[in-house]
Parts: sequence; C-alpha cells; structure tokens
Amino acid sequence: MSATDKPLNRTPFYQSHIDSNGKIVDFSGWELPIHYGSQIQEHDVVRTDAGMFDVSHMVVTDIAGKDAKAWLQKLLANDVAKLKFVGKALYSAMLNENGGVIDDLIVYRMNDAETEYRIVSNAATRDKDLAQFDKIAKDFAVTITERPELAMLAVQGPNALQKLSQAKPNWADSLATLKPFVGKDLTDIEGADWFVARTGYTGEDGVEVILPQAEASAFFTLLKDHGIAPAGLGARDTLRLEAGMNLYGHEMDETINPYECGMAWTLAVKDDRDFVGREAMQAKQEQAIAEGNDVMQVGLVLESRGVLREGMTVTLDNGKTGVITSGTFSPSLKQSIAIARIPKTTDTAATVDLRGTPTPVRIISLPFVRNGNKQFN
Repeated sequence: MSATDKPLNRTPFYQSHIDSNGKIVDFSGWELPIHYGSQIQEHDVVRTDAGMFDVSHMVVTDIAGKDAKAWLQKLLANDVAKLKFVGKALYSAMLNENGGVIDDLIVYRMNDAETEYRIVSNAATRDKDLAQFDKIAKDFAVTITERPELAMLAVQGPNALQKLSQAKPNWADSLATLKPFVGKDLTDIEGADWFVARTGYTGEDGVEVILPQAEASAFFTLLKDHGIAPAGLGARDTLRLEAGMNLYGHEMDETINPYECGMAWTLAVKDDRDFVGREAMQAKQEQAIAEGNDVMQVGLVLESRGVLREGMTVTLDNGKTGVITSGTFSPSLKQSIAIARIPKTTDTAATVDLRGTPTPVRIISLPFVRNGNKQFN
C-alpha cells in the first residue's frame, strides 16, 4: 500500500460476512460482500422470501437546533414540511448551485418540535455531502453530528417483517403498525440507538434497522438463524434496477438535474421556497423544453439475447440518441433490462448498439418489477 492509499473501511458486520463465506470487494472504500456464493440465489430469496444487506457504509447524520427545519428547507429540493409526524421519512435530492444532484438521501423527522432530524445518505458522496451540510449551516442555528458508531442492516422481502417479528417478538407490535416510509425509535424496547424504518432499495417490503455497532454481529446471527439469508452488493444492484431505482453516479450526478433522471416527483416547487439549485435547475429545464431538448428516464427491455450495459447508445426512430445509465440481466424476468436517459418521446421502441449491431429494444415506464410482480406487458 502506498503512502497515498487509504486502508479500506470495515463495517461492524465484517466478521459476519467472513463467517458466512461472503466474497469481499472494495465498494466506495468499504470492504463489503459482493455475494455469499450465488448472486442469483440471493436476488431470488429477496424476491420470494427474506434477505438482509449490510448497509452500514451509508452515512447517518443527526441534525438538531432551532433552525433545523429551515436549514433542511434550504438544503433540499423536497420539503421537510411534508413530514407531518415523528418518524415520517422523506426522499430528496440535494442540489448544487447549478441544479445538479450532489446526492439523493432520506431524512426522518425525529421529534415533535421539528428541531431534530436524521439524514441517511450515500457512502460514495460522504465528503461532499458533509461539506454541503456545513456550508449551508453557516446561516442557521443547527448542530450536525455524524454517527459512525452506528450500524445499519436492511431486511427485505415479502416475508421480511414476519421473520423479523419471529426473531424479535418484542418488535412484533411495532412492525405490524409501521407504515411505509415511516421510522420508529426502538429505545423503549431495545435501548439507546435502535431505530427501524419501513424503507428499502429492492422494490420489496421490508425495513432498514439502525443499531449500535456492538450489537451488530449478534443481530446478524439472530436473523440468519431465523431464516433471513445474507445477500450481497450484486443482488442489491439487480434488485434496485428491476425496481427502477436510481443509483448515484449512474442515473444521477452533479451534471444531471432531477428533471433529467426521473426525480421530478420529488421536487417541492409549488411554492416560492428558495432551496439551493432551484433557480438554475428550473431555468435549465425551461430552456430544454423551449429548444426541444428535454429528456426523460425510461426502462428498456431486450427481447433478444445479449446484455444491455451502462454507456450503450440508444437511438430513436427520429435519429436522436440517448444513453443507458444502468443495465443488467434481470434474474426475475430472465432477460436483459436497462434504465436509460433519452430525448423525450412517445415511442415504444428504439435500438441499442450491441457490439456494433443496432438491436431492437422496448421502451417502458419504470419499474420493471415491484413486490415480486412484473410491471409491464
């Protein structure tokens, strides 16, 4: 290792991955399992039963202070005023001054007074996220506290809540009443720093659990003993792609604004709230529409053999071109699928350059799969 190389980070579940025969890879500076023997089996178990993913590399940041709500309303393109009760979660983009996406994240309301919130953001964008938090915070009375001492495990699949309730009977009532995109503090049940939210990144039901590092390994073992299978990064990616969910650095980055990557639904622009990047983002979109250059995010389905890959060119009947941002072979559908950014169109077909051959693909609305079911004809 050279002097400039950083050692890779390990999550509190690292030894659990080793003990479960996980194949470890470098993911955004973290040693995480790509699979435990079969990516396909792990994908299928989440679609049909229950699996668990180590997502401790995600960044948990707690926000407190009298200006916490106002700071978030300046920072984010979605509006935390929508969080009408404690535990409610909001998905949002955080933009730069040019309207590009610095990151996509989830924010939870943590108290009645709207003075405490929790943000869960991406590992790959940690440094620039925290820098943006601090930059905008200079004008607000807020305290920003990163929580690296916490672990995080996603439990996903149609049987996830049932099996988690069997593993943790004292959670059963809480899980039974937990609505989608709502979190609950479990301090009164488990002790400090336990939190569960009905969120996920697979298109299946399930939860994400935040817990103290010291209890991570025992929790992993408990869930495994109750039939919740470990699943790696490979399955997580095919699952999220089937679910039509964006991945930072693929569907979006600092050069792409929310209108261009299927995130217009997350924008709170009905009032005149002045959030970072709003003016530039809207001006760019208005110009694109006026010039006939606006784009849309779609799904592509390959009916023939082959695999659609990121970076491949998509050509419409009128000769205009777009690009595949994520592509894979779908284990659930048994054919290749992709997410693409293309010029706005009503076309239902296009071609993709597969090894120099223009190959027909279908254009569909996302997602491909949700709750185990195919979403297109």
